[in-house]
Formats: sequence, structure tokens, C-alpha cells
Amino acid sequence: MRTVRFYFDVISPYVWLAWTQVPEVERRTGARFELTPVLFAGLLQANENKGPAEIASKRVHMLQDVARWAMTLQRPYAGPPAHPFNPLKAQRMCAALADPDERRRLAGALIVATWENGRDLMNDAELRAIADDAGLDGSALLAATEDPAVKARLRKNTEDAIAEGVFGVPTFLVDDQIFWGNDRLGFLETYLAGGLRIDKAELAERLARPRAADRKNV
Repeated sequence: MRTVRFYFDVISPYVWLAWTQVPEVERRTGARFELTPVLFAGLLQANENKGPAEIASKRVHMLQDVARWAMTLQRPYAGPPAHPFNPLKAQRMCAALADPDERRRLAGALIVATWENGRDLMNDAELRAIADDAGLDGSALLAATEDPAVKARLRKNTEDAIAEGVFGVPTFLVDDQIFWGNDRLGFLETYLAGGLRIDKAELAERLARPRAADRKNV
């Protein structure tokens, strides 16, 4: 069975849109997606970038785009009560789970809870209830968010992702290949079937070409 690492942060609606499609991709390919929590803010900082919700025109586009995707995928879409929000505790709760199946179950429950049901992932009572409803110990997981080892694990996940070239979420990593965005799941599926192989020598040659213009920092 092939393993696809799914880097996620519950703050992203595109993580939710990808998650809704994962079971069918797994069924068709036989691959297994392993959900790995990272901090989107850390990826943005490492790449000197802003999130789409931090740029007024992109925020408008994102909210419209997500609504169109939800209609296309026929999923209920409420969205969180505030966006962007602080996903740190939710991400740490996921990082606290060493068992990949339990981590996947909690991650999926959190993602659906906020994006489909409008629940507040900055609220401890909500986080506890979502975890309990997923068959996990919500109180213990909330307590674990203050564990230095759990904090370090989430930081390391983010650092490892950055080292692998990850710059956003959702990102899917298989072999040494990165596929970014819910709209790249088709590419990923074709790759898993043996297609879309990139000639590394050609890529290296293109990367070696010089940049001929740079924008001035404003």
C-alpha cells in the first residue's frame, strides 16, 4: 500500500475540500493518506508569504471559490464563526495522537465540524466535544496541548514540511513529489497510477535559468 502524507491545518477550507475527496481517491488507488498536522502560519512565515484571508481581494475570491467547490462536491458549507482563526489547540490535539488512525479520525472530525457545521475550534468545550464524539478522550487531548513534547512535535512537523519544500496546505507528499491544493488530487491520482512523471534533468535545467526581473519590496 502506498502512503501519501497529507499535510494539513484545519484553518484552511481547501484542506476540508481535499478531505472530502480523499476516501474516493484511496478507494480507486489503494493508497492510504496519513494526516500530518502542521501550522499554516509557520509555512507562510518561512516563505515570506501571506494567507489568502489576509489579503482583501483574495479573501473575497476565496469565500466565493470555496462556496462553488462545496456546491460542486455537494457538501454542506457553514464555515467557522470567524476566519482566519487560531488553530493552534486543534493542531496540537492532532499532534498529540501517535496512532495514525486516531489522528486521522480526530483531524477529519475537526475539519468537518468547523467547515460543514460552523463550530468554533477556538472554544475548548467545542474541541473537547468533537474529540469525545470521535471516540477519543477530549479532556486528555486538551490537556496534552500544553505538553512540551506535543508542542515540539507540531513544530517539528512544520519544520520537516518546510524542509521538504511545502509552502501551503493542503499538500500531499508521495515519494519525493509534492502536490499542492485540493484541485491537484487528480494529478496525484494519475501519478499513483504511474503517470505525470517529471524529467528531473529537464526540471533542473529550467531551474538553472536566471531570473530576469524582480519586484521591488514595497
